[in-house]
Amino acid sequence: MRNALGLLLATVVAALAITGVWYWVSKPSAAKAAAQSAAAKPSELTPPPTKVAAKGAKDDVEYTGTVPAKPAASAAAPVQPKSTCANPDALGISRTVVVDTSGGPGFGLDHFKQFDFLADREVVLTFDDGPWPGNTPAVLKALADECTTGIFFSIGKHATYHPEILRLVAAAGHVVGVHTWSHANLNGKKMTDEMAKEELEKGFSAVKFALGANPAPFFRFPQLQHRPSAVAYLGSRNIAMFSCDVDSFDFRSKDADQVVNTVMTGLDKKGKGIILMHDFQKNTALALPTLLRRLKAGGFKVVAMRPKGTLDTLPEYDAMIGQDPKLPTTMTNARPISSVIQTVAQ
Repeated sequence: MRNALGLLLATVVAALAITGVWYWVSKPSAAKAAAQSAAAKPSELTPPPTKVAAKGAKDDVEYTGTVPAKPAASAAAPVQPKSTCANPDALGISRTVVVDTSGGPGFGLDHFKQFDFLADREVVLTFDDGPWPGNTPAVLKALADECTTGIFFSIGKHATYHPEILRLVAAAGHVVGVHTWSHANLNGKKMTDEMAKEELEKGFSAVKFALGANPAPFFRFPQLQHRPSAVAYLGSRNIAMFSCDVDSFDFRSKDADQVVNTVMTGLDKKGKGIILMHDFQKNTALALPTLLRRLKAGGFKVVAMRPKGTLDTLPEYDAMIGQDPKLPTTMTNARPISSVIQTVAQ
């Protein structure tokens, strides 16, 4: 009996020993498996939403979305934020309209009543007679500082004198229209229909030559003298005509303050409109920064007008511009300056 109890006790002790050894050997593997399991759990979870801030012209906009561990193959391209304006209080551009110039529509209620598209306190900024050294670049800077835009009606001769300035106008994103070849009064007593046509077409070709591209099919008559036959001709060429609603009379202003006051007085009366100014005039260049701030303070908004197409010039007038002996010699060579002059040592 004693031997049987001893054998049973020895068996129990052996079993306990075997169990302890097994537990000791298997513990690291279990810990390792637990660690691997714990490490795997975060990758199985959806990452928290990611916030991306996109700077707007005036406000910060937050886009919040879930970012998957791996992008899906069919995921749409990310939305690119709009270009920003460095001036958070800029006048800016409230809206852009596209103009179908078929048939030669007219704008500016001083002469054309049919297309009154501006809402209350909306304005269009327009500039005549450029490009001109000093003044036109100053106008461009004022517009850029306020992140806004205008339409420039260039005189053909001036475009041939200063093509590099006119290209700056286009490069800044402004619309370049035409203001005849030599700023002749097309309604003058000695002006014939053929002479008027040449003033128009040489102006178109000269601006094209200076830009290296077709101008916009936008035109303004010098002195706002609308020759009836020229109006009909422009209609046949599908060129829009511009008069104005508010004239700055900057060509006869004694200083910049008078330009600003004249424009704001006109807007106070009419409440909106196409504003006529001249980037040829020094007082306009000096007045524009203040005027743009006054427009913003008065609740006015700028509307950009873009043509649906471009103006196709006539080959015979293009040839006239290239062969005119009265033009500056730079007209005979349209190569960019970088291809003519290069710095090789400094």
